[in-house]
Amino acid sequence: MKKVMFVCKKNSRRSQMAEGFARTLGEGKVGVTSSGLADSYVDPTTVQVMSEIGIDISNQTSKPLSDFKAEDYNAVISLCGCGVNLPEEWVIRDVFEDWQLEDPEGQDIETFRRVRDEVKERVVKLIESLS
Repeated sequence: MKKVMFVCKKNSRRSQMAEGFARTLGEGKVGVTSSGLADSYVDPTTVQVMSEIGIDISNQTSKPLSDFKAEDYNAVISLCGCGVNLPEEWVIRDVFEDWQLEDPEGQDIETFRRVRDEVKERVVKLIESLS
């Protein structure tokens, strides 16, 4: 089973959505973790928009990338364009993608929903490509 690391600046919104989708849609196909360049907190609006579509991420926590080893992962996905700030060992995995999705922080609920749907679309394609 391939292991995926979703990484963002704060591990608060986009990477948490990606972890929730990959955990649910990729069950039995991929192992998944998310982290941030710095740990923060899981945005309550992110938990809300995921629960609207039946995915509970209320038990997910924000974790710093420094808690993990790059060699434990096959795929590393940056969701915020932070790939340029990642240590090299994270960028040279079998699969590295920099999705550069908009950060919904401070935006209205519709923006969170739009970003959620964009994340889902990409996670579905990623799981297909890794399975």
